[in-house]
Amino acid sequence: MTETRDAMTAIRLDRLRGGLKRRYAREGRFRLYGILAIAVAVAFLALLLGRIIEQGHTAFYTHEVSVPVYLDPARIDPAYPQGTNFEQMVAQQQLASRGLEGDAAGPLAAEMRGLFSSELKFEIARRLAEDPSLIGQTVTFDVPVSDQADLYFKDEISIDTPAEQRRLTDQQIGWLDQLEDSGQVRAHFNSRLFTSGDSTEPELAGVLGAVVGSALMLMVTAFLAIPIGVAAAVYLEEFAPRNRLSALIEVNINNLAAVPSIVYGLLGLALFINWMHLPRSSPLVGGLVLALMALPTIIIATRSSLKAVPPSIREAALAMGASRTQTVFQHVLPLALPGVMTGAIISLAHALGETAPLLLIGMVSFMPGIASSITEPTGALPSLIYIWENASERAFHERTAAAIMVLLSFMIVMNAAAILLRRHFERRW
Repeated sequence: MTETRDAMTAIRLDRLRGGLKRRYAREGRFRLYGILAIAVAVAFLALLLGRIIEQGHTAFYTHEVSVPVYLDPARIDPAYPQGTNFEQMVAQQQLASRGLEGDAAGPLAAEMRGLFSSELKFEIARRLAEDPSLIGQTVTFDVPVSDQADLYFKDEISIDTPAEQRRLTDQQIGWLDQLEDSGQVRAHFNSRLFTSGDSTEPELAGVLGAVVGSALMLMVTAFLAIPIGVAAAVYLEEFAPRNRLSALIEVNINNLAAVPSIVYGLLGLALFINWMHLPRSSPLVGGLVLALMALPTIIIATRSSLKAVPPSIREAALAMGASRTQTVFQHVLPLALPGVMTGAIISLAHALGETAPLLLIGMVSFMPGIASSITEPTGALPSLIYIWENASERAFHERTAAAIMVLLSFMIVMNAAAILLRRHFERRW
């Protein structure tokens, strides 16, 4: 009998050890699957960011050329210097310095003009307006090269590139090499990318107008969505009676959070533009549309934060004689504030990257200026990215990636702010 019991005990121990071994093996496999899933996600993220950085890093520097210009008094009217064709004058002088004058230079003038940005004529006119005494002198101007010349200096195109895939002729490439060999070309940080609005010429285009437009829209969105969303969530969670009406409202809020963003764009177009006649393409309309889209997310996040506050906080405050309103606003809401702020900032960051609603309210239009109020037409970073990516000029594509990097930076900053605010309020309370 004793031997039989020992044998059965040994069998049970073997089974127990085998079960533990299988359980640990499953746990190890589960951890491995989790690590693999995270590795795959990180790999795709790294691939995405790497591709964007690879394509867009060249937009952060540009080239300019030093051009000596003889301000010919025979061709410049001192009373109206802006009327002079400075581009043609500079092109002819550059050709003359290479021994090409008269009939030989005529057909080549357009090719020479194509090496310089149109900023050249505005820079010369500005300098003459400031100092008319420059007429008759030779003055050196530092001006941006054209978008195609900039791509050549960045090695995006070369003489070996098939002619149908580049807009620079072999003659123009030879002139660019001469300018570079003579030390007239230099590379520098492209500050214009951050200080200028949109432009039809890639070398002059910047994201400032879109950044200002996005900031104004987010200001309108935050001003409307956060107070209304938090107030609605507090009422539904703390004061509303539990009946069919409140249940119906809760279901519809959850459904609104899942509605495609383009539907909100259609609503904004019909309601704010066609019916209320608010200014099209303005941050006001964009902010209203994004506020409608952010409201359900803020309400859901706020209600979740309020539910996370322990019931003992409410019971203790009520037991000490506090009213329902005092309990909610002096005890419950401050404890829920970290989650509320996190949800609000994340919803605003999500709204910042939305494109479809903005396209429907007219923010796909070309907006070269920088808005100074919420009623002026402007662009936004998502719509600017869409416009630049669909542009025919090759130089816009690198600026598209640069604009994406700026947008991602904004979203990273907002998410980091949400984390810091959450930690601040958690330590405080």
